Amino acid sequence: MLSRAFQRLADLFPMPSMRVQRLIAFLVVLTQAGISVTGAVVRVTASGLGCPTWPQCFPGSFVPTAVAEVPVLHQVVEFSNRMLTFVVTLAAAAIVLAVTRARRRREVLVYAWLMPGGTVLQAVIGGITVRAGLLWWTVAVHLLASMLMVWLAALLWVKVGQPDDGIDTVQVPKPMRLLTALCGVALTATLIAGTLVTGAGPHAGDKSAAKPVERLQVEITTLVHLHAELLVAYLALLVGLACGLAAVGMNKTIYTRLVVVIALVLGQAAIGIVQYFTHVPAVLVAFHVGGAAACTAATAALWGALRTREPLPASSPTPVDSVTA
Repeated sequence: MLSRAFQRLADLFPMPSMRVQRLIAFLVVLTQAGISVTGAVVRVTASGLGCPTWPQCFPGSFVPTAVAEVPVLHQVVEFSNRMLTFVVTLAAAAIVLAVTRARRRREVLVYAWLMPGGTVLQAVIGGITVRAGLLWWTVAVHLLASMLMVWLAALLWVKVGQPDDGIDTVQVPKPMRLLTALCGVALTATLIAGTLVTGAGPHAGDKSAAKPVERLQVEITTLVHLHAELLVAYLALLVGLACGLAAVGMNKTIYTRLVVVIALVLGQAAIGIVQYFTHVPAVLVAFHVGGAAACTAATAALWGALRTREPLPASSPTPVDSVTA
């Protein structure tokens, strides 16, 4: 009943072209990645409790209020980040509406509906993070959930661009697909280790809290080395994947996306090295989170390129001399 009602609503809008659908899907990727960066800005500016309650900003008010205990800047930064949730929601609603109106295949519809569903889940996790006083593990879960949404959004972008009436076609041998999956596992481990570094690092998220924000009690240098070694493993797997794909052959799309992933990982490594030797300046944290989102989206796009949908071959007309009288 709900799906039919939404289909009727979607039918009130013009039919979106494939290009428009892909553009909206790309905006979904940008908004999912962008809100993770603004979340990092909240953290490094110590604005994590600029709105100390959730879903309200202050008890009895959904907007910032003049309170001596909480600086205005922190209120503005945290409240602005919350408002960006509406931009993410708008993009998610737009892609659902577009693919529903175009009557896309079930796979595309499922990925599209994951966007608003994930946004709701992220809002709940954000609320728990605030109510828990920015406990390091809640912040870690919040970031990892954001990276998962970036991954799903990138796959949605890939699948939106594929024909609904096509034939699933595997572009590379199974060992190469398994190696790409292993790259995804290495990326996940690297992201998890990164959240541990953040949990033990200098940016707790709020300096004006009534009591110090609880940190991960592990020596940070150990965690930094773990994070760096996992990144090296991720990069090494990508290089191995590149060699394997070069040996078996790959199309232009796979080649381009592989080059982009490797370039982004090298960029992330450079930022991480600079962070380490400059004692984690705040501005680089935001760039590093943005780089993590870019690496996640690019790896997902690479994974999506390994299996495509080729258009159905046009049916050839029956020769005249084969028609029986």
